[in-house]
Amino acid sequence: QVQLVESGGGLVPAGGSLRLSCVASGRAVLRNVMGWFRQAPGKEREFVVGINWSGLSTLYADSVKGRFTISRDNAKNTVYLQMNSLQPEDTAVYYCAGSQQRTIMKYGSMYDYWGQGTQVTVSS
Repeated sequence: QVQLVESGGGLVPAGGSLRLSCVASGRAVLRNVMGWFRQAPGKEREFVVGINWSGLSTLYADSVKGRFTISRDNAKNTVYLQMNSLQPEDTAVYYCAGSQQRTIMKYGSMYDYWGQGTQVTVSS
């Protein structure tokens, strides 16, 4: 079993930055795709970004392109999400997810493991 633990959320003003971390523990490190999703109050969960095991392939939602950057350190079993130029519409609970797929997918159903989420609140 794999456990994913997110950290780094918080309250920031519009235009600010945060870096989220997701540490994987348990059985062998997920050697495949990792992703970040978010869910705002009253809205469905949405895909934010995904990264393959090597880190050479990424896929971003249009809403975060140019502002968010995903990276991973496999030696530390950790995935990061650097979020810059945050806006109030980025306010949500952010979830780290791990997939046994080798291709980055935008669908939450393709991810097998989920963290508990970390709250990101951007004030206007």
